[in-house]
Amino acid sequence: MKNKKPHINDFDYFYFLGIGGIGMSALARFFKAMDKQVCGYDKTQTSLTNELQAENMIIHYDEDVKKIPAEILNSQNKTKVLIVHSPAVPKTHIEYQYFEDNNFCIKKRAEVLGMLTQDHFTIAVAGTHGKTTITSMITHVLHSNGIECTAFVGGITLNYASNLVLSKKSKAIVVEADEYDRSFLNLYPDIAVISSIDPDHLDIYNTKLEIENTYAEFANQIKTGGTLIYNADQAGNLVSQHKINASATSYSLNTADWKASHISFFDDHSEYSITNKVENIEKIKLGIPGKHNVENSLAAFIVAKQMNLSNEKIINALGTYKGVKRRFEYHIKTNKFIYIDDYAHHPREIEAFVKSVKNLYPNKKITGIFQPHLFTRTRDFLDQFAASLSLLDELMLLEIYPARELPIPGINAELLLNKVKLQNKKIYTKEEVIKKINEKENGVILTIGAGDIDLLIKPITEILKTKI
Repeated sequence: MKNKKPHINDFDYFYFLGIGGIGMSALARFFKAMDKQVCGYDKTQTSLTNELQAENMIIHYDEDVKKIPAEILNSQNKTKVLIVHSPAVPKTHIEYQYFEDNNFCIKKRAEVLGMLTQDHFTIAVAGTHGKTTITSMITHVLHSNGIECTAFVGGITLNYASNLVLSKKSKAIVVEADEYDRSFLNLYPDIAVISSIDPDHLDIYNTKLEIENTYAEFANQIKTGGTLIYNADQAGNLVSQHKINASATSYSLNTADWKASHISFFDDHSEYSITNKVENIEKIKLGIPGKHNVENSLAAFIVAKQMNLSNEKIINALGTYKGVKRRFEYHIKTNKFIYIDDYAHHPREIEAFVKSVKNLYPNKKITGIFQPHLFTRTRDFLDQFAASLSLLDELMLLEIYPARELPIPGINAELLLNKVKLQNKKIYTKEEVIKKINEKENGVILTIGAGDIDLLIKPITEILKTKI
């Protein structure tokens, strides 16, 4: 199996190592919808894994070969089994070792996406941040206008209540292109969006130049006749400093081929115009708030134009776009309390999120509860994290969520806290956060981060409901 180049149709059984990940679960749902046998392992039982089990996927949570379903282990089925591996699960994992020792076909999630998209018109969205929102926006605009597509989104779309939007008559695949571990180099899109090239994942990329060179390599994998759509402010060097073979179009809130102007912000939507070289498109309403989301919508608008949709149809779809779970997601919105949750885990994302909130609620005290994600990211962007968190009025800081990493000596929440320029700041446990929220009388509360901080959403919401 190792020397054979398999096709995705060769397999009847799919076993996911790390099935509860947002990207992995979308793939699992796809193959289940294709009437394949789908099962897997994850370290932690979550609401998402519970949903997968309710969709008749067999999942276990112990690192134990004996718990792998018999039909997967059956040697007669081996050539029909694909093991899909998440980078979050180490190769020292007992089950991974078993599959490797017994010559099963093992592919990374990104490789499987590459296999799936190779025979389809593909729209791929890459970038340090913004890619989940842009991917879901594109999906909604196309889906709303009868362009059937299958989409793999790195979050739960609120319009479709899933990270998979499926069409068995799909004319296109929309996919979030992850830069981690150079995963997006498995994709050869017809249209590619690059929203930003801020340094991140410096455990994988040694320098900013290496990151930029890898994005340029991704851009040059666009198929002949395809299009690159890029953020002029954050990815401009990509086109100016590298030879990109595809035709390229830029977008921005500033100078670009496509620009947003006359922007008005509201707590539940934004209104603006779009100008390009040939027209001024007015009276656009985006169904979610935030300056950064207006910019994200520019990318979606251009993609939709590439798919031959009219301005009117695109505008109508953007007006009904509801966003993505954990991206500027309101849980409480009253005169007394505002509670918004956001997945922001990079300094620039946090800055954009907090500034948007401050713009909406300039006269309210803003308390942020932040959980840093990864020791390496905290170390590499310590000063930038401190600067973005200093935009808050109060910081409630949780310890670092390790994800796939082991602790790094000296890198902890206290180190970050000491750099934040706020008087009102403190390190809390989750239990202490709940107690502190219960003492509040009013204001804006934000939960920020990509770890398990989402476990706080329900209890915080329930407490605030009793205080309204």
